[in-house]
Amino acid sequence: MPSSTHFSTTTARAVTEHLHPQTGQPVGAPVDGKPAALPGPVTLAGRFGRIEKLKSGHAPALWDAVKDHDRIWTYITSYGPFSDAETFSAWVVARAELDDPYSYAIIDAAGRAVGVFALMAIRPEHRVIEVGHVVYAPVLQRTPLATEAQYLLARYVFETLGYRRYEWKCDALNAASRRAALRYGFTLEGIFRQHMIGKGRSRDTAWLAMLDSKWPARKANFERWLAADNFTADGKQIHSLSALNSPAQ
Repeated sequence: MPSSTHFSTTTARAVTEHLHPQTGQPVGAPVDGKPAALPGPVTLAGRFGRIEKLKSGHAPALWDAVKDHDRIWTYITSYGPFSDAETFSAWVVARAELDDPYSYAIIDAAGRAVGVFALMAIRPEHRVIEVGHVVYAPVLQRTPLATEAQYLLARYVFETLGYRRYEWKCDALNAASRRAALRYGFTLEGIFRQHMIGKGRSRDTAWLAMLDSKWPARKANFERWLAADNFTADGKQIHSLSALNSPAQ
């Protein structure tokens, strides 16, 4: 029977198909060392709305959209809910000044800010970046814009900034966030147990990612879902994004 060392080497060789030129050990594929670009103050427009760099002027509309909806802050580890408009506005101002996380507001067709998310844990040298701090007001949830915003940001990450790995992390108990990530085409990679302490509570973290090699298919599925002919006259979807991104597709 082959030794466990032989088995491991053989298995790794089958997966990587690359051997170190001097030692013969299995290694990863060569990668262009050029770093990715940093996020910037872009405006990315879609059919249902747009995303733009978060700024202090977004605070009033955002507050109107999120106030009295404490449930949207439960799984945010370090802030929220907010007691009043002034406290919330101060948070928006502070958040808008940060380079990491780099925050964007989600703007609906009427020009109202209805959500916010960020690019964070930015590692240009490894071309790895994460989408996080996702706060969707109830008026944004389960709308085409909620999905389109994720599409616009992912397209920016892969096609403009040049990242090769796009991460999504959330509290493992946040079932809605995990479902959303899988629906968007992220792959669950595992659960990091006792990964964080948030608001005085232990947090296991679900770790998901999308790779640049998967982006062309994910992009096509986003665009199929967002197309006008995928919705009935009363706005109901015909083909679900979850089905389009299912492993069988």
